[in-house]
Amino acid sequence: MLVFVPAARAQAEAAPVRIGVLAFLGWEAAFSDWGPLAQHLGSALPGRRFALAYYDAAGLREAVRREEVDFVITNSGHYAALESELGISRIATLDSPSVPSPARAIGSAVIARADRDDLEVLADLKGQRVAAVGEEAFGGFQVAWRELRRQGIEPEDFAQLDFLGFPISRIVTAIADGEADAGIVRACLLEELARSGAVRLADFKVLSPRREPGFSCGLSTELYPDWPIATLRHTDLRLAKAVAAALLAMPPTPKGYAWTAPVDYRPVHDLFRDLEIGPYSYLGENTLQALARRHWPFLLFFFAALGGWVIHAVRVEQQVHARTAALRAALAERDAAEAGMRAHQEQLDHLSRLSVLGELSGTLAHELNQPLAAIGNYAQSLLRRLESGRYTPAILAEASEEIAVQAERAGGIVRRIRAFASKRAAVREKRPLREVVQEATTLFGAMLPAAPRVEIDDRLPAGAVVDADVLQMQQVLLNLLKNAADAMQELAPRERAIGLVLDQVGPHYRIGVRDRGAGVPAGSAQHLFEPFFTTKPDGMGLGLSICKTIVEAHGGRLWAEANAAPPGMTFFFTLPADAQLA
Repeated sequence: MLVFVPAARAQAEAAPVRIGVLAFLGWEAAFSDWGPLAQHLGSALPGRRFALAYYDAAGLREAVRREEVDFVITNSGHYAALESELGISRIATLDSPSVPSPARAIGSAVIARADRDDLEVLADLKGQRVAAVGEEAFGGFQVAWRELRRQGIEPEDFAQLDFLGFPISRIVTAIADGEADAGIVRACLLEELARSGAVRLADFKVLSPRREPGFSCGLSTELYPDWPIATLRHTDLRLAKAVAAALLAMPPTPKGYAWTAPVDYRPVHDLFRDLEIGPYSYLGENTLQALARRHWPFLLFFFAALGGWVIHAVRVEQQVHARTAALRAALAERDAAEAGMRAHQEQLDHLSRLSVLGELSGTLAHELNQPLAAIGNYAQSLLRRLESGRYTPAILAEASEEIAVQAERAGGIVRRIRAFASKRAAVREKRPLREVVQEATTLFGAMLPAAPRVEIDDRLPAGAVVDADVLQMQQVLLNLLKNAADAMQELAPRERAIGLVLDQVGPHYRIGVRDRGAGVPAGSAQHLFEPFFTTKPDGMGLGLSICKTIVEAHGGRLWAEANAAPPGMTFFFTLPADAQLA
């Protein structure tokens, strides 16, 4: 069943299946071309009524946008634009007579009056007045525009470009009347007008004519796919399938038109992309939005990578902050622990020195009694001489000098003991090793009555210097000397002797304290330096343990060996050799 309804009435009809048609030659010509189509569909699909509605390009686009039609028949360029913008989808392609194939059917002819000898090729259009249908006309402008651009010609090179709109025959009339020097029309239009008697073919010519096998019309460009029929997004799928099947089964019309399976319309998209128009108009824009549309896959990947990097950087930064805070806390704990250990070690050192003094306290009175008794004797002698009047300046000077000497002796003993017993933080200084050893032996001899003689075997190089805490070194030496003296308590006084050997072994100075005692009981040697282990009945077991800690803190080592010629033991300790004095 064929129902022709103008556009205004087609919108009001609810029952018919509406087919929107691009009427580039006017509705009468369109009705003549597409009437058989509607008639065939009505016969092939009983119970369906098909109505044709005719539009120009803008009107058809608006009808599609408003969903006023169910199917669209339009040219290739208009279809590609609507496909990209509004999502229409082709179901069949027109198979026209006198064209090589449905994929190569539409082109443009750039025409001029036959008497224009100055216009032969497309390059001659520069500076001329040119007429065309419109910017959106596919065969009436866009196909020719692509060919012109390939030859380095742009519309701006024309003296004038007029868009005359539909019907496209207006362009032929404008050329014939001298209102335009040349015009762009759909290929075969000139031949159709000549067959209808509207124009004489001999009055016109085609610029830059091309010959395509199987194509008999005048042509200035390459060929593109023929017209499609397309469904809209809202079109019922079962109806679309039935219409597609009916179209493919449709016999050729009296004019030879039929329908075939939809062909590839990528050449149309390539044209739009080259011209940067239609769906690809953003390619000609330089705005950020246009660049985003043009390069969105790359930008998507870039921003995704950037986002991932930012997240990773933030995460790493947080981990760094967390680990830094943890490290700072650990370092603070370590520093606090080290400070506590140093304080504890200083306390132990102090207690050890007090222990040594406690063990020697019984002898200190004896040492001080000698100078104090001498001072008292000289003072009494002076008093008696003053009372008797038997004195001379020489006697007074001699007695005063002896009193001063003995007082200085007693004061020296007190100062050395006070310095040794004082509690203070460890302070290292560079001192000659011989001087440090000599001070320790002097203090040992002053603190212990009838102290064993100390025999020093000095093998040190000249100017041997150690970087050490002198007080701690004296503490170590006093402990070792006191232990050596205690080990020889059973010997006669004349047999008691302590050997003190000073030498250098590699990068270390070595100090050995040798006694002639009974040695260490079997099984005790390996426990000598353990805290609270002692072989003395009244010992605390801290002396050697503290000495070992002090020596190791100075970078040395403390150990004990039985003498090669028994009896007795030798305790060795080493200190790093520092620079030697000049």
